[in-house]
Amino acid sequence: MEKERELFERLREFTVPELCDGAGVFSAMDYHIKPWTGRMKIVGRALTVKVPAGEGAIVSRAIELAGEGDVIVIAGQGVCQCSYWGDHRSLCARLQGAAGVVIDGAFRDLEGCEEAGFPIFARALTCGTAQKTGEGQINVPVSCAGVAVNPGDFIVGDVNGVCVIPRDQAETVLERAAKKVAAQKRAAEEMERTGKAVTRIQMDR
Repeated sequence: MEKERELFERLREFTVPELCDGAGVFSAMDYHIKPWTGRMKIVGRALTVKVPAGEGAIVSRAIELAGEGDVIVIAGQGVCQCSYWGDHRSLCARLQGAAGVVIDGAFRDLEGCEEAGFPIFARALTCGTAQKTGEGQINVPVSCAGVAVNPGDFIVGDVNGVCVIPRDQAETVLERAAKKVAAQKRAAEEMERTGKAVTRIQMDR
């Protein structure tokens, strides 16, 4: 657990684009997934929710299972005609200590969600509710906003979007991201010194 908290803090030092540079092109969720409420940066482990399109009852069970450092990832198949989340769920998730929610779909109750202060990353805002049959699965591999997410993967979100980092690749991603940041800093210093544009970033191997 201590090592995981350390990884969270190290991941927090980078922007999502910097982590995507370290992770590769298939780590970034669809560009429509953006922050709406709460802190504009989240770091945590994925608690996945696989639901049929427009079905939302099982999300409540996922909130009950959530704990400190969990990011609830709702694979809602991009459905935005109904909501998978609202103000009451924000209050409950905050009390559970969850780090945030990422929704491949829509949420509602914007004013109440803003008041709750719980971080929501979603595709859209709507007013309608979802079906409540209870179908779906929790903590199974999902595809969310175009990216494969496994339970326990690291989720990082900021104003740029959301990045998914497999647990066993976190150290490598951090190393690559750090090298890219260092290379950009060197290029900026060289441009300041010479007054000439450096358009190609040379990274250390």
